[in-house]
Amino acid sequence: MKILAVSDIELGYIYQPRISERFSDVDLIISCGDLPHYYLEYIISMLNVPLYYVNGNHANKIEITTAGERSYPWGAINVHKKIKIDDTGVLIAGIEGCLKYNNGPYQYSQNDMWGMVFQLVPQLLLNKVRFDRYLDLFISHAPPYKIHDQDDLPHTGIKAFNWLNRVFQPTYHLHGHIHVYRNDAVVETKLNKTTILNCYGYKEILFDMLPVIKGLKLD
Repeated sequence: MKILAVSDIELGYIYQPRISERFSDVDLIISCGDLPHYYLEYIISMLNVPLYYVNGNHANKIEITTAGERSYPWGAINVHKKIKIDDTGVLIAGIEGCLKYNNGPYQYSQNDMWGMVFQLVPQLLLNKVRFDRYLDLFISHAPPYKIHDQDDLPHTGIKAFNWLNRVFQPTYHLHGHIHVYRNDAVVETKLNKTTILNCYGYKEILFDMLPVIKGLKLD
């Protein structure tokens, strides 16, 4: 399976008609936040595959479009505090936002983040019983603590995400929020069995479906 992950910045390379040629082999789209609804809707309409997303701290509560007001991108699936099973069998969960720094939308304390992660635990345990694995893809806007994060409060990582990755070991943790301006910036880190990827701009990811296929046979 090929995954197209996008985050934080609109790219002309993607927002144009040739996207359907350049990404014709993509099976799944992930958005890690801070992208406008119209951008995500364009990607969905051109590639015609499922898109799962979380909101970033700069996301608009409401966007005004030619079709009127709307609070979410049409055709996309919000996975904040949820675990979804894609039609392919891939297990996907997400947590939106970042640390609170000015009382804006989609901002939380470290304790808030712990609480939201703990809400996922019962379903993660059930996944292990049903599919012999907890989670395939964990999506967040903010990075884990001390992994790809920065020293200022808005860009400090989330401690609960480190715990989730260590205990439940998703194959990938995909995040955004940390803008990448240098070629030597670290954007990929391995933590036990989990590959943590900063998806600023876009990333193409080859996902091994063998564990998913085995899990479907167990169900």
